[in-house]
Amino acid sequence: MDSIEYPFWAWATFFIIVFTALAIDLGIVNRTARIPKKKEVIAWSIVWVSLALSFNFFVYWMINDHFENHKLALIKTQEYLTGYLIELSLSVDNLFVFLLIFSYFKVPKKYQHRVLFWGIMGALIMRMIMIFAGTELIERFHWTIYIFGAILIYSGLKMLAGDDEEFNPENSFLVSLVTRFVKISKHYEGDRFFIYKDGRWMGTLLLMVLIVVEISDLIFAVDSIPAIFGVTTDRFIVYTSNVFAILGLRTFFFLLAGIIDKFHYLKYGLTFILCFIGVKMLLPLFAETLLWTNLTGVETTEILKNFLDKKYNDKMITLSLSVVAFTIFLSIMLSVLFPAKSRQEKEQL
Repeated sequence: MDSIEYPFWAWATFFIIVFTALAIDLGIVNRTARIPKKKEVIAWSIVWVSLALSFNFFVYWMINDHFENHKLALIKTQEYLTGYLIELSLSVDNLFVFLLIFSYFKVPKKYQHRVLFWGIMGALIMRMIMIFAGTELIERFHWTIYIFGAILIYSGLKMLAGDDEEFNPENSFLVSLVTRFVKISKHYEGDRFFIYKDGRWMGTLLLMVLIVVEISDLIFAVDSIPAIFGVTTDRFIVYTSNVFAILGLRTFFFLLAGIIDKFHYLKYGLTFILCFIGVKMLLPLFAETLLWTNLTGVETTEILKNFLDKKYNDKMITLSLSVVAFTIFLSIMLSVLFPAKSRQEKEQL
C-alpha cells in the first residue's frame, strides 16, 4: 500500500485552500449569472494551475518536514504531478461532452458557469467516496488492481471508437430515475435550480442539466480514478491531484470551448496514456505468472523479484511522469502542426 498517515493539518490546509478559492470565485467574482470575459477566464486558469503546482511544493515541504524523508517527499511530489497531468488531460476530453450537454439543452451561456460550479462541487463529494472506497478495496483485495488495469485498457481502446455525437440525455437510466421523483419544468427560471409553483417545489430545466453533468462526471470518474491508481494508491495524493484537476476544468471550458476540436490528436494521446497505465497495473500479474511458470533465467528471476518487492518504484514513477507529460505535449504539438481538415475539405476528397 502506498498510503502514509498524513497529519490532520495537511488535509485541513488542502480543504481551506480549495474552499477559499471557490468562495472567492462564486461569492465575489461570479456572484451574478453572466458570461465570463476572456481575460478573466485566462486569469482564473492561471490561478487554478498555479494553485495546483504550488500545492505540489507544499506536499514536498510537508512530507520532508513531517517525516524527515527527502526521498519519500520527492516520490510523492512526482506521484502528485503525474496524477494531476493524467486527470487534467482526461478532464479536457470531458469538455467535449459538456459542450454537447449545453448544446442539447440550449443552456444560455450566462448560466453555464453556475452549472459547472455546482457540478464540480458534487464531483468533489462523489470522487472522495470513490477514491476512498477504491483504495480500501485495493488494500483489502490487491488483485482488484488488475481489474482496474483491464478497465483502463478497455476504456482507452473504446475511446478510439467512441462517438460523442450520439449522446442523448433522455436515454440515461439515472436521469429517468431522478425525474420520476423530482418534477422538472421544461423552462429555465433564471439561474435557479428550484422554483415554488402551484403549491409545490419543482426543479427547473437548469437542474436537469446539472443532473446530466453530474452523471457524465461520474461516468468519466470510472475511467480517470483507476488511471491514478496505476500511479499511486495514496489517498491524499490521489484525491488532491484529482480535485485540483477538476477545479480548473470550469475555467478551461470557457477558455477552450471554441478551439477544443482543434486538438484532434489528443484522443490518441489519451488512449495511449490509459493503455500505458493499464499495462503498468497488470505488470505485477505478468511478473508473478513468469515466476510461477519458472520460464526465466536466474538473472531475470532476480529482476522480477525486485520488481514485485517494489524496489523499482521510484524509477517506475519517474517513467510514468515522463511518458504522460511527453504524450500530452506530443498530442498538442501534432494537433497544432497538422490541423484537422474541415468537413468541407473532407467532402471534396
